[in-house]
Amino acid sequence: MIIDAWAQHPTLRHSQDPIFESLRRWTKIPLPTAELPVRTTLEMMDQAGVDRSLICAWFAPRNVMISNDEVAGFVAEAPERLIGVGSVDISKPMEAVREVRRCINELGFKAIRILPWLWEVPPTDRRFYPVYAACCDLGVPFCTQIGHTGPLMPSEVGRPIYLDQVALDFPELVIVGGHIGYPWTDEAIAVATKHENVYIDTSAYTTKRYPQALIEFMRGHGRSKVLFGTNYPMITPAKALENLDELSLDDEARQLFLSGNACRIFNL
Repeated sequence: MIIDAWAQHPTLRHSQDPIFESLRRWTKIPLPTAELPVRTTLEMMDQAGVDRSLICAWFAPRNVMISNDEVAGFVAEAPERLIGVGSVDISKPMEAVREVRRCINELGFKAIRILPWLWEVPPTDRRFYPVYAACCDLGVPFCTQIGHTGPLMPSEVGRPIYLDQVALDFPELVIVGGHIGYPWTDEAIAVATKHENVYIDTSAYTTKRYPQALIEFMRGHGRSKVLFGTNYPMITPAKALENLDELSLDDEARQLFLSGNACRIFNL
């Protein structure tokens, strides 16, 4: 089994948002002009043998690129393949808490994801804390982005070391830091090693771009700490999994990376 821990089924609003223009230098993906059907995402998964994908909503200040209800609609088209991950507006703390509860209790989502770079504040900002408390109360992971940003936004808020303080304040909170934390991957490994409930996902990177320190972590004591992710549609599942064998993971480490850790962490 293969589970993609970070993907999007994008709306046209998301795909066409000017904030992603800088990424097109690398992806060479033309600007979409029509909504992407869910079957296209499923076909991309099938090409790589990906069984299930966690697809997320996108909330930015004054801008909802992919709403929670839209994610729920996509999941409803393929409930055996797609898993919802919600997001919220942290500028409205009580509304955010109520929306977290709605995402989990009514929409059936498995996690909440908020991206610090979209809000230009680190995850230690006070506005995140009600969301952390709600996730703890509901027993669901909080997912976020660590590392530099592809979009031309400040990267400092993605330093993995910020999650150290969050994990100290909320030791029961399960935290998944996506995008491997580069160029601070050693920080990410250190925080994930220190805290029982902190994890890393490899979204936005192909296997041949994983830092050697991360590969060694996956082979050794960090085998239960790293999840496979794509950041689709930025990277297709097939592209993300190219050269997987070159990581030289043993059978246990490979199974945990591709699905076992995600099944455990997201209660799938």
